[in-house]
Amino acid sequence: MTVTQTTTEAAAYEEYGDGGAHHYWQGAFIGDEEAGRRLASLPAAVEAALATVVETETVLAACDALATALCDPAHPVRARLAAHLPAGEDPAVLAELGGLLGRRELTRKLRRELGGTRPGRLDRADPRETVYEAWAPVGLVAHIAPGNAATVAPLSIVEGLLAGNVNVLKTSSDDTLFTQHLVAELAALDPTGALGARVVVLRFPSSRQEWLRLMCAPADAVAVWGGEDAVRGVAAHVPAGCRLVEWGHRISFAYLTGDAWSDPATLEALADDVCLHEQQACSSPQVVYLDTEDEAEVFAFAGRFADVLAARPPAAGGAAAGDADPAEAAELTTTELVARLEEHLGLTRVFAAPDGSWRVMADTRPPLTASPLHRSVWVKPLPRERMIATLRPMRRYLQTAGIAGSRSDVAELARTALAAGVTRVTPVGAMLESYAGEPHDGVYALQRYSRRVAVQADPAGFATTACLDDLVRPVVLPPPAGPLMGKEDVQGPARELARADAELYFHSGGSTGAPALSVFSYDDYDTQMHAAARGLLAAGYDPAGDRTANLFYCGGMYGSFISFFSVLERLGGVQLPLAAGPDHRATVRALVEHRADTLFGMPSYLWQLLHAEEDALRAYGGLRKVFYGGEHFTAEQRRTLTERFGIEVIRSITYGSTDLGPLGYQCADSSGGVHHLHADLHTLEIVDVAGDRPVAPGETGRLVFTTHARRGQRLGRYVIGDLGREVPGRCPCGRLSPRFELMGRTGDAMRVATYFLNHRRFVALAEERGGHRGELQIRLDGADARERLTVRVERTPATEPERLREVFLSGYPELRSAVAERLLDLVVEAVDGASLDRSPTSGKLLAVVDAR
Repeated sequence: MTVTQTTTEAAAYEEYGDGGAHHYWQGAFIGDEEAGRRLASLPAAVEAALATVVETETVLAACDALATALCDPAHPVRARLAAHLPAGEDPAVLAELGGLLGRRELTRKLRRELGGTRPGRLDRADPRETVYEAWAPVGLVAHIAPGNAATVAPLSIVEGLLAGNVNVLKTSSDDTLFTQHLVAELAALDPTGALGARVVVLRFPSSRQEWLRLMCAPADAVAVWGGEDAVRGVAAHVPAGCRLVEWGHRISFAYLTGDAWSDPATLEALADDVCLHEQQACSSPQVVYLDTEDEAEVFAFAGRFADVLAARPPAAGGAAAGDADPAEAAELTTTELVARLEEHLGLTRVFAAPDGSWRVMADTRPPLTASPLHRSVWVKPLPRERMIATLRPMRRYLQTAGIAGSRSDVAELARTALAAGVTRVTPVGAMLESYAGEPHDGVYALQRYSRRVAVQADPAGFATTACLDDLVRPVVLPPPAGPLMGKEDVQGPARELARADAELYFHSGGSTGAPALSVFSYDDYDTQMHAAARGLLAAGYDPAGDRTANLFYCGGMYGSFISFFSVLERLGGVQLPLAAGPDHRATVRALVEHRADTLFGMPSYLWQLLHAEEDALRAYGGLRKVFYGGEHFTAEQRRTLTERFGIEVIRSITYGSTDLGPLGYQCADSSGGVHHLHADLHTLEIVDVAGDRPVAPGETGRLVFTTHARRGQRLGRYVIGDLGREVPGRCPCGRLSPRFELMGRTGDAMRVATYFLNHRRFVALAEERGGHRGELQIRLDGADARERLTVRVERTPATEPERLREVFLSGYPELRSAVAERLLDLVVEAVDGASLDRSPTSGKLLAVVDAR
């Protein structure tokens, strides 16, 4: 995505530079006096912002664009933000922040913490019941950020936005305006303006209690970082019923078994954990526990570990007691002095650097003791059978346990440490490492900033409603941008995707050319299958009652059978995964034996199956629904299915493509080629056949889709090869998602004998004037004198080729002229349906076979 900055935002920066405004309020930088006035009316501002819904995709798109800028050393956005970093802060923190704000990391976080990338939509928790659940924002989240932690405040804001909340954040009066400017850059990347309207960042000292009260009073959740004193100071302003989210100080320890503490590699790994960040992280080990009661082993280990620390290079900037601030230096000195005094009692032994840059304090008493940090480590005995009793009294403060031992030891000790109150267990040497989506201090932040809500609806009125939000508001996604793309623009990049994004490979059916390759991540595939499942419910599929035979083609990397297997799995529907095959008798035997009443498949295959085993299926009489994909049943074919086979529901199972996945779905009020757009996944444009310009409302043009939910690849403004038109007005079903009608493929038009002819026109004439109910295929052949167009129609008892030829000539003036001018020979042949040319992969009927 291109990173830009709006004129309004540039003006805001100029205002700050001239006037010294320290606060960012819903899109503008303001000063103290204005901030005080607005704080008094904060409840009204929150209510106005909550009146509109912010799409999760809007947050993801803006964050991803900002991440791209932060990871580019030459980008002007990164340069602007680097100027606001705290003194001494490594500019590399911007790239680190960019890595956390990318789409990959945030979508993974959403999936882990809230179960999906659209957690705010009221979808059915169980597709077999009309009960709808969602994660709703708590409303207003007040964030009290810590000082001197550049990434914490902006990441907390992003978490609040992902959960859909309005956010007001306090930074320390000693902080720079880094957070304010980062939020401003993020808001500038959102063309909808929704993000800026949901963020307020204030800078003031904690002594300004009135401001703290005003920002907490209307809050539905207050998130605070810091120690117990900081939490108590904020808690005094938290109203009754407001959720207090504490991100307080924590203490971590390492635990070594006998095999591990004698291993030099373990000691080196432990030293890494101690020296990285000089124990300033909550996950840094402050205590090393040994699985023993032997005091001699404790003292011996402490001496060996002291040698390892002594060999480490000094900390950047110095960490000796003399280099620390007065309070830290006093704590270091006091702790070491007390430990040395207790040596005379046989309780301790101290190993320390002459310059005070590190110290190892062996202590024979197991209870957890906080370290003064700066490479200061306690070593204590703690037999595993006493771990819970010793550590549980400190459970409120425990965070990480780095465990070293055998595989069975690690498994046993991890479970014991968790029972004692630890929230995370890692290998020694990896205590400060984390992974995307990892819970923090035993909870998921997004769940703390959200509420789980539910709506129970009447089954009679909502049986086909998969998502309540579809009846309330249209989904508004970032507008598409960039040039039009075709298959040639997608195929090459798809083959070069990173391994993490290329997990599932599909080939298209190849009915319009060589099979095309499409690549998906499993997360993208899962999102698409859930969307297709919701569309199938809208079309009238009943997961609680229908018994479905999946008769799509399978194999050769073709995706239809696998995809609809996945759809039915997500719906919890009864499925017979038969797949399309040549033995129609065996297929029908399975249908009857297992009482199938619903068929999934390609129209051409289903048509063959039904007619080949017509007697058996009519005798069975149990078929009620057909959901088809890839082709269309004609009106006459639908009439045949209803009158001769008793089928009551005949609808498109989905409209989609191998490249883009499901694009549209039918509802009970849709017919023919009319579909609703999967508006939470795609944006649709309809452009002129000859150029990149929108058609007039209601006119036919090329369908152009932009997909917003694909990891690692961009499929923007993709020309799918189909023609369609917008269907105006609100659908009688009540859904607000846009509707479009398919009007054929661009390849349906054939240039023959200087004329353009259309396959769909032949089908319409055969049905409406010729009474034909079967399949129809056109074959084009070249000849020395003139071209030959052969209309091959499926033979039925009522088929009259000569009559159909006259229908085509009388009803199609361009065809009649070509024949009259002796530029074209027209032939109509009646053939067995099985002899028509089809795609070997999908079984789809080839509408036009051009053999010239």
